[in-house]
Amino acid sequence: MAARARKMADMPVVQVYTPEYWQDACRHLVRKDRVMKRLIPQFGDACLETRGDAFITLARSIIGQQISVKAAQTVWDRFALLPSELTPASVLKLKVDDMRAAGLSARKVEYLVDLALHFESGALHVRDWHAMEDEAIIAELVAIRGIGRWTAEMFLIFHLMRPNVLPLDDIGLINGVSQNYFSGDPVSRSDLREVAAAWAPFASVATWYIWRSLDPLPVGY
Repeated sequence: MAARARKMADMPVVQVYTPEYWQDACRHLVRKDRVMKRLIPQFGDACLETRGDAFITLARSIIGQQISVKAAQTVWDRFALLPSELTPASVLKLKVDDMRAAGLSARKVEYLVDLALHFESGALHVRDWHAMEDEAIIAELVAIRGIGRWTAEMFLIFHLMRPNVLPLDDIGLINGVSQNYFSGDPVSRSDLREVAAAWAPFASVATWYIWRSLDPLPVGY
């Protein structure tokens, strides 16, 4: 226990960044959308945050697949203690048994290894992402095992902080739009697009507030 405490104390403090466009987006959404006008004031100054590390963001996305926010954080905390520093190279050196003991499924271990290999091999154009279109980045990311369009969209929102991403397959967005706009009735993709028409060009921000309406714990990767 003491050794673990020392290791946690030695871990570097991760810088957190927030998007410059957030206040402008909130003003736009409050003017354009009745639900956003109600939701946004409920959460004060809280906003989207990124840790500024592409590999860590994608790794957290993989770990968080198909489990709750709380469970994902528990597994992540255990996993993050395994290497001395969370980098692609250090993850490739981890033992599978240790990763499984942290709570990762065999499939997620495979996904994390493939993610690390893509970073280490230079297959990803990390330095060019800031200048690339959303769809081009998605196409590059979905070539990694375990990363589908949803995970790539979460990366666009939480790492690159792209302002106008609409994750149509996100369960939280679907449920939140159903509850906030359709009195709990099922919603289709066309319904989502119709609602989100008023959000542009800040669909990512509106999506973040829809998530918060369901769970006061901020979503983060």
